[in-house]
Amino acid sequence: MAISIFLSFPKPCFKQQEQFIQQVRDYLVSRDFAPRTLGVTDYDMDAPLTAIRRLMLESNGLITVAFRRTFIEKGTARLRTDIDVLSEETVNGQWLTTPWAHIEPAMAYQLGLPILILREKGVLADGILERGIAGFYMPEFDLEQPISTYFSSGEWSGMIGRWEGYVRAVVEKKGRPPLLF
Repeated sequence: MAISIFLSFPKPCFKQQEQFIQQVRDYLVSRDFAPRTLGVTDYDMDAPLTAIRRLMLESNGLITVAFRRTFIEKGTARLRTDIDVLSEETVNGQWLTTPWAHIEPAMAYQLGLPILILREKGVLADGILERGIAGFYMPEFDLEQPISTYFSSGEWSGMIGRWEGYVRAVVEKKGRPPLLF
């Protein structure tokens, strides 16, 4: 029986993003995982947060792919700040991803699930997308390069291998009764 995992990603807006997600799905299925995505493989009539939590409780790990969604051609962070220790910062030529790429990993973290976040190059590294925020390494992939390049890299095989080990440990632990000693 395949191991249920939560696969989170915004609706792709570029063909390379569709191909990247398909490659992730194919890899997971080949390793005996069942990638589940709300609105793609699973549907629920409840409010999104309730539906996400329900699906996460049935899952043994989470992979989030933070794709480029919104482009900021010219922007400013902390515009007109009047706090002495802060200053304005330009945010030109940056991409934002969906807020769900922050929400869903945070929810998985609170449940103690293994998390792997993959961030597309150019996506603003803020919130949970900042390196080290959740205590794990966050790989970045570049869709301007051939997709096969990333999936044949040492970074991919190292990160996915480690994540897989954590997920399989969750499956083992979920099957055992709690110890009172």
